[in-house]
Amino acid sequence: MAEPDKINPIRDTNDEARELARKLMVDAEFAALAVLEPETGMPLVSRVSVAVEADGSPFILASDLSGHSRALATDGRASLLFGEPGKKGDPLTHPRITVIGTIEKLARKDASHAARREFWLKRHPKAKLYIDFGDFSFWKMTVERAHLNGGFGKAFILEAADLKP
Repeated sequence: MAEPDKINPIRDTNDEARELARKLMVDAEFAALAVLEPETGMPLVSRVSVAVEADGSPFILASDLSGHSRALATDGRASLLFGEPGKKGDPLTHPRITVIGTIEKLARKDASHAARREFWLKRHPKAKLYIDFGDFSFWKMTVERAHLNGGFGKAFILEAADLKP
């Protein structure tokens, strides 16, 4: 087992890190979404509502009118930052995870749409106001990897399989 040091602060991934990573994602109501603007190639970050499917894949509900939806339609590469700082202490000592992958728009005709919609409304009941608008769609991330900061001095790199329940 490699111990972190001044040159490499990354710890070996263990069950505790995997559990914390999944908890940060499943418990989150919101995340910061980073995409690439198609016009400039510059990063664009938005706060989005989020949920996690049974297989560990994060998904969002977004309007086609939003900048991040237009960016994802052009280039699905993205990352989601989960984890809110606590009310006390230095915000940088609280756990957070950045999940990196590709986000793809799901068709309303998708066989899982009704179940996903029902699940979403249980997590985000206020979305009932707009979830059925024609410009709103679900977008699902295929996770490639993740960077977990479990608190001060607790950094991990996780594979997609580490985030599956």
